[in-house]
Amino acid sequence: MTTTSTLLPRWTLWVPIAAWIVLGATYMLPGNPFLLTLVGIALAGAVFAGVHHAEVVAHGVGEPFGTLVLAVAVTVIEVALIVSVMLTAGPEKAGLARDTVFAAVMIVCNGIVGLCLLLGGLQHREQGFQIRGASAALSVLASLSVLSLVIPNFTSTAGPVLSPSQLAFAGVASLVLYGVFVFVQTVRHRDYFLVDVADENVHAEPPSTRVALLSGVLLMICLVAVVLLAKLLSPVVESAVVDAGLPKPVVGIVIAGLVLLPEGLAAVRAARADRLQTSLNLALGSALASIGLTIPTVAVVFLYIGRPLELGIDGKEMVLLFLTLIVGTLTLGTGRTTILQGAVHLSLFAAWLFLSIAP
Repeated sequence: MTTTSTLLPRWTLWVPIAAWIVLGATYMLPGNPFLLTLVGIALAGAVFAGVHHAEVVAHGVGEPFGTLVLAVAVTVIEVALIVSVMLTAGPEKAGLARDTVFAAVMIVCNGIVGLCLLLGGLQHREQGFQIRGASAALSVLASLSVLSLVIPNFTSTAGPVLSPSQLAFAGVASLVLYGVFVFVQTVRHRDYFLVDVADENVHAEPPSTRVALLSGVLLMICLVAVVLLAKLLSPVVESAVVDAGLPKPVVGIVIAGLVLLPEGLAAVRAARADRLQTSLNLALGSALASIGLTIPTVAVVFLYIGRPLELGIDGKEMVLLFLTLIVGTLTLGTGRTTILQGAVHLSLFAAWLFLSIAP
């Protein structure tokens, strides 16, 4: 890990406080252009501070618990953001959860993973990881993705929606499957997800309990600030998307991208430090948490309020999803990666991003 000291750098303590000051000022003076600029700066600072505290916590509790802490924390707050936006915006946002979850899967599986493999390969030529853990995560991800985002297009219910009973089943199945994966990752087969590459930082002295707990608290403060700041920027982004004539799903891409910044940066730093296993734990774990926690939550909320929830993706997105899962299976099937696999995933990411903007 990047820090083994008993004290945290001062900037990691002050940045979260500054971010919350900017948040308070923005709510008191809404629409101020200068404050909106500060919101962007505060968002970037909170992301970098959150990554630092996540690494301290991960080093303190060990793998794979450390990566799980960041993935679940980010996703829980992301779910709160999605639900709040969908409830306050009305029926026109019925597909926001679908757009955000699908964007998260594509950003993680192609963007973050591709960047990690490319940068790690450039620096270390070839990197290794545990096939059993990566294959287990990918199999669960494939099941959750198809069940939640593809099956709704092929049921008897008209449109990309599920009936109440079908939605309840999808929510329960997603939660149960994700829960089993977490149990396997942290208890039953924990060794599948442990670092399998020699690294001098693995054996470095962990932070004290006090520092790890402080970083845990500051991590949550940073993550909440990231989501609230992203929520403040979302209307501006949505207006810009509409003014530019871009498709509405672009808003979900922006939300997913902003929320996934801490995990993405942490995963890239781990790959560059020749800890690809940690990098994959972060990346795949965040994608699994995004589906496994978002779908059940929005299912419960929309079943309670009796509003339709759009989950099915269109034909073009289904092809890209299937291609991503196939390429991911080939990439993670050997236990070794080079820059080639990174370039392939980044090409898929670029294709998805371009086709989302210019459908």
